[in-house]
Amino acid sequence: MVTVLTHKAKNKDRSGSDGAGVGARLRAVDQVRNIGIIAHIDAGKTTISERMLFYSGRVHKMGEVHEGNAVMDWMIQEKERGITIASAATTFFWRDCQVNLIDTPGHVDFTAEVERSLRVLDGAVGVFCGVGGVQAQSETVWRQADRYRVPRIVFVNKMDRVGAGFDRVVSCIRERLGACVVPVQMPMGAGDGMTGVIDLVRLRACTFDTSDQGAHVAWGDIPASFAARAEEGRARLVETLAENDEETLERYMEHADVPSDAIVAGLRRATLACRVMPALCGAALRNVGIQPLLDAVEDYLPSPLDVPPIFGKHPRTGSEEPRQAEDADVCALVFKLTGDPYAGRLALARVYSGTLSKGQNLYNPRTKSRARVMRILRLHADSREETATLHAGEIGALVGLRDLAAGDTLCAENAPIELERIRFPEPVMFMAVEPRSRADKDKLDQALALLEAEDQTCVIRKDAETGQTVMGGMGELHLEILKDRILREFGVDIRVGEPMVAYYETVLGSARAEHRFDREAGGTRQMAHVVLEVQAGERESGNAIEFDVDRRRVPDMFHAAIEAGIQDGLVTGVLARYPMRDVRVRVVDGSFDEALSTEVAFRTAALLAFRDAATKAQPEILEPVMALEIDTPSEHVGDVIGDLNGRRGKIRDIVAMDADQTVRADVPLAELFGYSTAIRSLTAGRGRYTMEPEQLDVAPASMRDKLLNR
Repeated sequence: MVTVLTHKAKNKDRSGSDGAGVGARLRAVDQVRNIGIIAHIDAGKTTISERMLFYSGRVHKMGEVHEGNAVMDWMIQEKERGITIASAATTFFWRDCQVNLIDTPGHVDFTAEVERSLRVLDGAVGVFCGVGGVQAQSETVWRQADRYRVPRIVFVNKMDRVGAGFDRVVSCIRERLGACVVPVQMPMGAGDGMTGVIDLVRLRACTFDTSDQGAHVAWGDIPASFAARAEEGRARLVETLAENDEETLERYMEHADVPSDAIVAGLRRATLACRVMPALCGAALRNVGIQPLLDAVEDYLPSPLDVPPIFGKHPRTGSEEPRQAEDADVCALVFKLTGDPYAGRLALARVYSGTLSKGQNLYNPRTKSRARVMRILRLHADSREETATLHAGEIGALVGLRDLAAGDTLCAENAPIELERIRFPEPVMFMAVEPRSRADKDKLDQALALLEAEDQTCVIRKDAETGQTVMGGMGELHLEILKDRILREFGVDIRVGEPMVAYYETVLGSARAEHRFDREAGGTRQMAHVVLEVQAGERESGNAIEFDVDRRRVPDMFHAAIEAGIQDGLVTGVLARYPMRDVRVRVVDGSFDEALSTEVAFRTAALLAFRDAATKAQPEILEPVMALEIDTPSEHVGDVIGDLNGRRGKIRDIVAMDADQTVRADVPLAELFGYSTAIRSLTAGRGRYTMEPEQLDVAPASMRDKLLNR
């Protein structure tokens, strides 16, 4: 028997009306799903998002990335390049659920977009290429999701391509990512012969009418040629689930044939606990497998009620406090700022508790100020829809709030809380930027300030020696996009320098120094005395400044000035004027004069004492090292490895992938400029590569001498 359903027939809300629009809010929090699509670049994230919108009735025409008309890739730069640059949010309904979806970028230069999205999402769909399997950025986004303990389901895409292998990709995910992936589907055929998928939970076949854009889904009996493999797959599914869920184990011990409903319930429990990740498959470009994926989003991914409470600190007492969806006091996290030509500055926020209403006054613990929400907007890529409220678990955009930064908490003033801020990686490249005419200087400064507020991996700083404005980013593509936005969005014609590697300084040892400042300036004598210690901190721990000094020797009133002086030293460095990282500074002694000591004197004394101590503490230069992954035909592996050795690369491993091989190596970023041209030459145009920041390593003596012009 075969049952045929269309996307319209399945997508009805409880009132029986079509759930395409977002105006009829389903108010039950347990029916909300906040999910993100995460994957390596070109795995098919946006294509899957477009199909989800179409089958849910949210849009009435399917957009395509390669045609430049995808709804979720709305930026002009995204349409031109065929990649996702900025995460885009939307809302649609599927069955009884309201799905708040964020489509994230896959390119490493825009990894901050993934970071901020995963911070506020409850669940994610990890998309993997059926041929490429676990690729470089796949691993990065997976680790980001691990850090936030985001429950996930796996979707192996592009199963219609030659060389695709569902079992091979699942094994690769288990080995490289250490994830307990449980196939709940298997493909019916592979490559061009793929006709549908088999549901291992309910042991039924699912086929898609590709001539009707996949809108018609037919559920029926499993073909005889796949029946034996399906029975084996279901048995493995039940066994794996029994190992990870006690209730399923009890049912399994009673009877090996566990009912389908019990399997679904067990999978949901184990997925919410991040013990297993259900794996599905399909071919999004051919409209195969999306409706079962949407069903899995509702069946296995959490609602806001299923996730643990989020914890923050009371801004006055410092005590840790929880917030959960059932709480009445409003609490929201601003995870992104963006500009809108009509609405102005938008603050994208996730509501964790309470109800956020238009006209409501919200308290910002960071600025210790209140602001009124003028408007609330629901998002659908680049279009907006006004609403009166956002309930716990929802994501929306707020208008009218000032002095905001990404990571700020908005809460009720009588129940203040400050949630943990979002951490972003440091830039690895810098580029000098200046206006072509002096008349555009103010416009450029305004544009750079807005870009820096929107994108925390875009860092703007002034070079103290040259007076140049320098713009930092995560790579050449990131800087190119920022430059293009300055020209198109802000209308500023600019000149830019060549991209430069973002070097840093650190210390490997420890040292103590003091400075006694005693000078006359403008007819007034000023005095200050600071003693401090500098030592190496743990790598990636950041800088730390501590005060371990008797208040009778250095009163609290001068601590801020001393800290400012030390920060001046950390920003300017001691070797080549690069910013310093992973340095611990401890102020241990000093002295003052009630009549002569000033804040300016203490700031200067702290700066000079810090520079003296840092110079004695084995200062070194840090250079960014990239994790490089190269896919190349086997006959070119030797040439690729030889070239990497010449670039100071360290080979990690070489993995055979059918006729190709994947080379993974750590290579200093300074050696990778123009590598796209080199790899084409080395592999006769057949090789491809991806890279991402791996770590900061101490530069060798030859590189340090080169940077210091020795």
